[in-house]
Amino acid sequence: MSDTPKFEVIDRRKRKSEEEQETQQPSAPPAPLEPGAGPRLVTNESRREAAPETPPAPAEPQHPAAPGPETEADFPADLPPAPSAEESREQKNAYDASAERIEDLIRAQNPGVGKQPPLSFEHLVQQLYVSAMIQMGAGTQEGQRPRVDILGARGTIDLLGILAEKTRGNLTEAEDRALQTVLFECRMAFLELSSMINLQGVPNPAPPPAKR
Repeated sequence: MSDTPKFEVIDRRKRKSEEEQETQQPSAPPAPLEPGAGPRLVTNESRREAAPETPPAPAEPQHPAAPGPETEADFPADLPPAPSAEESREQKNAYDASAERIEDLIRAQNPGVGKQPPLSFEHLVQQLYVSAMIQMGAGTQEGQRPRVDILGARGTIDLLGILAEKTRGNLTEAEDRALQTVLFECRMAFLELSSMINLQGVPNPAPPPAKR
């Protein structure tokens, strides 16, 4: 069984059109509830009893995927179609207008807050760097015991590695230097932390026998 997390992508365009059709059709009045009727917890047993029994479909032969860091199986097979260029442009314009309106509301309530600078690639790298360091216990207040999420830190560092791999040859010199420096520092911190964890969690090996 694969440990790769499964996720489902919902086509919001299709859902929106279905909701509009439902609102245009007159809805039937709800049926009266029987005495004692009400919400109940649906268990797996009741689901199996309600579902009609159907013969299992013949299993299709499976062909192993070619080895590699990434295969098509990493993504759901029922992905919705990609939005058109016009849909993406309209959505981007609507998003920018909505974000600008929210920022205007915040500045109206807080006159001292200036206009936020546009985000850049350096902001993304810095965000991942800060997340990884916090997961490895950085920023802990003095006198408190650091809370370490070593697996979460590993995942964040691996994301930095994926980012470096996928953007190779498409970055400026400053962007590539910032990414490589952050990735190096995070991996060094992880090595130091994992070494401390091994020293604390694994008993010291027995000393070798003395030579005669």
